[in-house]
Amino acid sequence: MEQLEEPRVMAGATTLSPARHAGSAARSQHEPVWLKWTLLGVAFAFLALFLVVPLAAVFTEALRKGVGAYFKSFADTDARSAIALTLTTAAIAVPCNLVFGVAAAWAIAKFHFRGKSLLITLIDLPFAVSPVISGLIYVLMFGAHGWLGPWLQEHNLQIVFAVPGIVLATTFVTFPFVARELIPLMQAQGSDEELAAVTLGASGWQTFWRVTLPNIKWGLFYGVVLCNARAMGEFGAVSVVSGHIRGETNTMPLHVEILYNEYNFVAAFAVASLLAILALVTLILKSVIEWRAERAVPVSE
Repeated sequence: MEQLEEPRVMAGATTLSPARHAGSAARSQHEPVWLKWTLLGVAFAFLALFLVVPLAAVFTEALRKGVGAYFKSFADTDARSAIALTLTTAAIAVPCNLVFGVAAAWAIAKFHFRGKSLLITLIDLPFAVSPVISGLIYVLMFGAHGWLGPWLQEHNLQIVFAVPGIVLATTFVTFPFVARELIPLMQAQGSDEELAAVTLGASGWQTFWRVTLPNIKWGLFYGVVLCNARAMGEFGAVSVVSGHIRGETNTMPLHVEILYNEYNFVAAFAVASLLAILALVTLILKSVIEWRAERAVPVSE
């Protein structure tokens, strides 16, 4: 066959073969090196400014007077009480949200019923309402002059300015996390495996424990980690319902505020560093869960 003549441009211009032309077009589609490094530099600068520097400042101030003063801050009775109350609140709120999140996600993803849109809206409500407003709602409901206040006083029950109010406020602001992680996951998985299990004679509990739960375990762990992190670091709603009673109703974030306002900076940053450590542990767990979840997804051929 006769060899085709390579296309040429106008007179006075250099000739380009089709292969060279394709290569130059492909190279033109890549970003310049300077742009790539500029974007990376901006990203790392942002992380350093808003993440690394604040964390370094917290630990620097906490250790400013030495390791002995750092650990002495946790020997204080009020500090130990704040740590214990924070852990107790999280230990109650997170399991409650776990049960609610799984039940709500299962109902929304697997069944059709009236009021589904309303249920989804109520789940998202804490994202739209300020934590301070949610705490104020509990004061209006359970306070001394609230709707249920007189009845609670008659029965010698105290919700607001006590541990029950702190637990209720924390549960309210954290209950969307588990449900919101599981709903899209369970909707994407569908109901085929559950229907197959029921067809083969499995009961409802057997279907849940042996089919549904293994399929959602990584999303469930992810939601629990986020829920626990928010529960331990919640400030706004807890600040309204706690009453700031030292040694009784102060959680760790509230205790940090009190210490800082009293110019006890070493103790304040020491307790804050403990919250920072919990946040770092949360990030590590989050990364591990995401990595395990990606490995668990089968690669399509």
